[in-house]
Parts: sequence; structure tokens; C-alpha cells
Amino acid sequence: MTITIYHNPDCGTSRQVLALIRSRGAEPQIIEYMKTTPSRAELADLIRRLGLPVRDMLRRKSPPYDQLGLDDAKWTDDQLLDFLIAQPILWNRPIVVTPRGVRLCRPAETVLEMLPDAAGGIPGKG
Repeated sequence: MTITIYHNPDCGTSRQVLALIRSRGAEPQIIEYMKTTPSRAELADLIRRLGLPVRDMLRRKSPPYDQLGLDDAKWTDDQLLDFLIAQPILWNRPIVVTPRGVRLCRPAETVLEMLPDAAGGIPGKG
């Protein structure tokens, strides 16, 4: 099973999700998005696959959120996407991609629904 995690090693939840993936015997592709930010088109596609509004990708606890006034409804999705590319610290994270879908894994245990069990099977699939 191919697993990708958009990871911030400074984030406790992101570290927990990575540990949970590894506890299932998988070694994911790790994208440290703070160092290697996806293109705008890639991020837009990721958000589309998450099925979330762009605004839900914003981490409200991040200092730039308040400094930029991102809670203001005046910001369009395109503008919010530009902020997410320019300041990836604003990302709500971690995001995990598996053949079972794309999820924002908060809380960390959310990732377990996307992973094979310890024996290599898919949870709930005989």
C-alpha cells in the first residue's frame, strides 16, 4: 500500500500520525511541505480530494492567521490558497494519502481508518 504523509516534524500530531503509520509496518513517502511546498495546482487538487472548503485547511492557531486577518469572510478561496502556498505554516496538518482516500488526520487516530491492519489487511475487509 502506497502511503504519503504531508508532514511537519515540528507538529506533535504529525509526529503521532507518522508513528501510527510506522506501527502498522508501513514506511510512507514523507513530504515535509514546509521545505518542499507543493505547487498551487497540486495543493488545490489535494484540498479538492479532501472534500473540504479551502478555509478548513487553515490552521487557526498559527500566528499568521490572526496577523493576516484570515478569519475575515472577504478572502476568496483563490486568495486563501495563495496564503497557504506563501506561508505553509498555515496548513492544517497532517494530510495522509492512501488508496483509501485523502484525510486530514486530526485527531491522529483518524489515520488508522486508512491503513492496513498489522497483518497487512484492510480494516473491516475480512
